[in-house]
Amino acid sequence: MQPQIHISKVNKVFSTGGREVVALDDINLEVSPGEFICLLGPSGCGKSTLLNAIAGFSPPTAGSIIVDGSAVQTPGPDRGMVFQEYALFPWMTVEKNIAFGLEIKKQPKARIKEKVSELLDMLKLQDFRDRYPKDLSGGMRQRVAIARVLALDSPILLMDEPFGALDSLTRRNLQDELLRIWTEFQKTIIFVTHSIEESIYLADRIVVMTYRPGTIKRDVSVAIPRPRDPSSVEFNDLKKELALLVMEEQTRHNQQEIRMPAAD
Repeated sequence: MQPQIHISKVNKVFSTGGREVVALDDINLEVSPGEFICLLGPSGCGKSTLLNAIAGFSPPTAGSIIVDGSAVQTPGPDRGMVFQEYALFPWMTVEKNIAFGLEIKKQPKARIKEKVSELLDMLKLQDFRDRYPKDLSGGMRQRVAIARVLALDSPILLMDEPFGALDSLTRRNLQDELLRIWTEFQKTIIFVTHSIEESIYLADRIVVMTYRPGTIKRDVSVAIPRPRDPSSVEFNDLKKELALLVMEEQTRHNQQEIRMPAAD
C-alpha cells in the first residue's frame, strides 16, 4: 500500500533571540491511509511543529512532505485541523459554526442542512444547536470543533492535543467518540499528545520524539486489540516501556529549558 503521507528528511529551523534553534532534524515518516498515529513526547520535542508543517501552516526549512502524491506548501481541504483551544467563532451558534466551512465552499443550502443535522446527531449536539460557545462546557466545545472539521470531509485529521484541557471522564468519552468516528469514516489521523496512556488507548502506532532537536526516537506499533483496557497487563507493559523513552527526553528537556525557548 502506498503511503498517504510521506515525510522525507524534514528539518525546521527557527530564528529566535538572534540565534537559530533547530526544532526538527531529519524527520522521516510514512503514514498509510486510515492509520491512527500519535506523536508523543515532552514539550519542546517539536510535535506541534511537525503537525503544523503537515498542515501547511509552517513549511519545513528543508525536506519534503508529500500528501497523496502532492507536495504540501499551504493548508488544504484534504487536511482538517483540530486545536486544543477549540477555535470556534464566539458570535456563531453551534449550528452556524459547523456549517461555516460548507457555506464558504458555497454548498447547496439543502446539503448544508442535511450534513449539519447528521453531525449534530453523531456528536450528540442536537439539544445545543442554538447555543453559543460561551454557554458550552469544554467537552461540548471540542465536539463542535470536531464536527466543524468533519463537515468538510477531509480524509486526514490533524489533532493538536485536542483533549488536553478536559477532565479525565470527558476526555475518555471523547476518545471513544473519536475512535468511533475514525472507524466509521476511515480517516487518517495524526494526533499530538503528552499523555502516554492516551497514545496507547488511541493509536495504531506511537511515534516517540526526542527533545530538541526533534527527531524520531522510536516508532512503536500497538498490537493490543481494541477496545483497549488500560488496566490490562499488555497495556501497562507498553506504558512502562514508553515512560522510559519519554522520561529520557524529559530529563534532557529539564536540563536545557533554561538555555533555550521551547519549539513545541
